[in-house]
Amino acid sequence: MALLEIRDLKVYYGALEAIHGINLDIEEKSITAILGSNGAGKTTIINTISGMLHRTGTVIFNGRPLSTKPDRVVRRGIVQVPEGRQVFPGLTVEENLRLGAFSVSGKHAMQKLMEEQFRVFPRLRERRNQDAGTLSGGEQQMLVIARGLMSKPKLLMLDEPSLGLAPLIVNDVFNIIRNIHAQGITVLLVEQNAKKSLSVCQNAYVIENGKIILSGTGRELLNNEQVAHAYLGASRTLNEP
Repeated sequence: MALLEIRDLKVYYGALEAIHGINLDIEEKSITAILGSNGAGKTTIINTISGMLHRTGTVIFNGRPLSTKPDRVVRRGIVQVPEGRQVFPGLTVEENLRLGAFSVSGKHAMQKLMEEQFRVFPRLRERRNQDAGTLSGGEQQMLVIARGLMSKPKLLMLDEPSLGLAPLIVNDVFNIIRNIHAQGITVLLVEQNAKKSLSVCQNAYVIENGKIILSGTGRELLNNEQVAHAYLGASRTLNEP
């Protein structure tokens, strides 16, 4: 069953059409990846779902039309973790987490969510009173993901979560994505790391110049010659040595 259904989506920057009538389905309790090069339109899609850009077309979430107002989108259960590890420096780790729970009411509920994040991210517990701006890059990425989870999302959208991280930390981030999925949370993953993304996702879309050019299961695209050539610069499949 599709948790999010997008039909004939067009997105504009002023008079410029950036997304050209795409159709996209996000299955409930799945990981779906959107792949593409810089400027292809990946981030534009999730910014539009979040209500930050003008759109036409139909967007249905959990059986009902989705608002174009960001606060209402979050209250419906869609949370975006933006690119660039955007923590709030000058605030502690715990204060950053609390900001992610603005739609959660009650001290007990807030504390329960906080403890859930500290169980999943034990390093954040160790640094709960530390200025978020002083964390390492990997720790900041953990923090922004945990902050997103504080809103108890049905759909978590991750924008380039591995960007700029060391290879070992990238592995940690993708293990975190697997763990989030195991909790029953639907994940929409926007990434340039094609091999890692296709290895964890059930379904994937490849976008170029605001249009979807390929779609299929993660396994299908992992073995697709066109995808391999575009992302590795070689005419071989992504899972070959």
